[in-house]
Amino acid sequence: VQLQASGGGLVQAGNSLRLTCAASGGSFSAYSLGWFRQAPGKEREFVAAIRRRGGTIYYADSVKGRFTISRENNQGTGYLQMNSLKPEDTAVYYCAAAPQSTISSEMYSARGYTIWGQGTQVTVSS
Repeated sequence: VQLQASGGGLVQAGNSLRLTCAASGGSFSAYSLGWFRQAPGKEREFVAAIRRRGGTIYYADSVKGRFTISRENNQGTGYLQMNSLKPEDTAVYYCAAAPQSTISSEMYSARGYTIWGQGTQVTVSS
């Protein structure tokens, strides 16, 4: 499976963006999907994840109530709806896939993911 993230851009604080992760070349539904972000000079951090059938969802505390992760397995696509954006959400956002065997604690860590897409830049101005 290959992943490609898109949908980033420049928005003002308080506005919304929806990121898309398009999968190709394999069985998207076999993997859990995660979103991570990396701001300049900072480590890559977990944002959200969803198990392969959508039954379990994980969020970082910093985005709970503002971001929503979803997926459409029949289309091989995942989404990250980002509302009430803040300047501190500015980062390069990456989507990644984790095998079914990844345990819950590792869903919050980049170590749990074996496939990564290229990033998409999100910039939130104040």
